[in-house]
Amino acid sequence: MNKETEILIAAITKAARMAFQKLFSNGEHFYYCALLTTGEGFAPVISAWSWEALGRVIQSNSETYAQSIKWSYADSPYYAFGYDEYFSDVKHLFEHRANIDSLNDEDWGKELDVRLTAMVKAMSILDKEGLFAQNQSRKSILINVELMPPDASNVQRALELNNSEDIEEYLQEAAESE
Repeated sequence: MNKETEILIAAITKAARMAFQKLFSNGEHFYYCALLTTGEGFAPVISAWSWEALGRVIQSNSETYAQSIKWSYADSPYYAFGYDEYFSDVKHLFEHRANIDSLNDEDWGKELDVRLTAMVKAMSILDKEGLFAQNQSRKSILINVELMPPDASNVQRALELNNSEDIEEYLQEAAESE
């Protein structure tokens, strides 16, 4: 791993740690936490769902509607939580990397893979630190690195970051197929 990638991983880890810690200070019990980017490889944002937030959706809508958005990063009340506050260094690093418009498809695929791999490594580091077990058992929370819009590769990263037996509900309800 080169120095530039190590710096990227460290910056993502630091920003995500601060954002998730701040989010978890609300005392809710989370079942979904993800770092998200687009196919253009923009700086990541976090998204998360807690059982309490889903309960609020049920109270103001319906259980059917809540089930339809249960795993939706975009419909989460915690989409892009802490982005402006914690991710400026990450955004700066991403903006100074190769731009999708300046690369051919093959080279862009490699660059996007570097970015996704750095995000996965950051989530793995935070997981090893015990961050995702703050308000709930680690087994009860899906952590992931996802592409927006949803992509089948999200499932592979979910399986890499979680025990497959612990995320069966996600795999049945929300996993994109190829």
